[in-house]
Amino acid sequence: MARIFDVVEYADEMRDEIVHRFPETGAGDFRLGSQVIVREAQSAVFFRDGKALDNFGPGRHTITTANIPFLIDLIGKAFNDRSPFTAEVYFVSMREFPEQKWGTPQPILVRNPGMGLGVALLQGFGTYSFQVSDPQQFVTQIVGATATYSTRDIKNRMRSMLLSKLQDLLGETTEAKNVAELIGLVEELGTGVRAKALDDFKALGLTLKSFYIESLKPSDKSAEELRAMGMLDMDTYTRLQAADAMRDAAQNPSGGAGLTAGIGAGLGIGNVLSDALRQTGKGDAGAPAGKEPPSVMTPSEAATYLKVAEEDVIASIKAGELKAKKIGKAYRISKEALDEFLNS
Repeated sequence: MARIFDVVEYADEMRDEIVHRFPETGAGDFRLGSQVIVREAQSAVFFRDGKALDNFGPGRHTITTANIPFLIDLIGKAFNDRSPFTAEVYFVSMREFPEQKWGTPQPILVRNPGMGLGVALLQGFGTYSFQVSDPQQFVTQIVGATATYSTRDIKNRMRSMLLSKLQDLLGETTEAKNVAELIGLVEELGTGVRAKALDDFKALGLTLKSFYIESLKPSDKSAEELRAMGMLDMDTYTRLQAADAMRDAAQNPSGGAGLTAGIGAGLGIGNVLSDALRQTGKGDAGAPAGKEPPSVMTPSEAATYLKVAEEDVIASIKAGELKAKKIGKAYRISKEALDEFLNS
């Protein structure tokens, strides 16, 4: 004989669980007069034959045809009020779910007006929070007959929605602002993403309570990856290949010191990329627009050309990594020697 549930409740705090179905499998046997106990920060949605019949807030509720009028038709007027009928109750957490993490699995391509190639790759991460606003809609559209539904089950869907809105907003914002200005607007961007995503969340029976950008910065993609994306010309690509090699050598304990270590430890590929992009379209990678670099340079001029510290140039010369001529107590380096070093 089937068990008849006279009292239905779910006492769990539901910290990560959004919905819990009772019973977890099949349908429960209830009858008019059964009690449904709903905890604080919970809502209970009553289903029968796949249809939502009623929604209960916190408190103790008695199943009657008064609060679920459709039952009188579903179980039939000819039956005694104590006759059992099958149904399911979905307990839904109405608390806010904070500190949900998001991040950009792939960098976002944006315009970068007035700087470098005019485009840039951005990476970001942060947190958001959400809350169920329409329990019946959420269960009907998202949960279905699942026994338990947690934040893990919907996080990918919400993250995709949020990243789509962020990319859209970045595209709109970079029509008038470059990346350097954009990075200083994380609070405004967060508010904008939340406003754009509200309707999408509402369609699922959810409310997006907050959206925060904790970090937004240029990507550290390698020269090879950027070249494959068609974002670099050959001159910039060559410089970035050299920077990648220097970075890798600096991370190798058996590698040399001098200029290689200086660039690898001091600048990083992200900064080298930024410098390289600013120079794209100019007469020479290290020279101001419209002015060729000198054919012979002092260590200070060479440092400016290579975008490193002067002491790194001196250290590289003494280590035999960079060809130079010593005249008296001073060094002179040819542009050809610098270009040979960059392309080696």
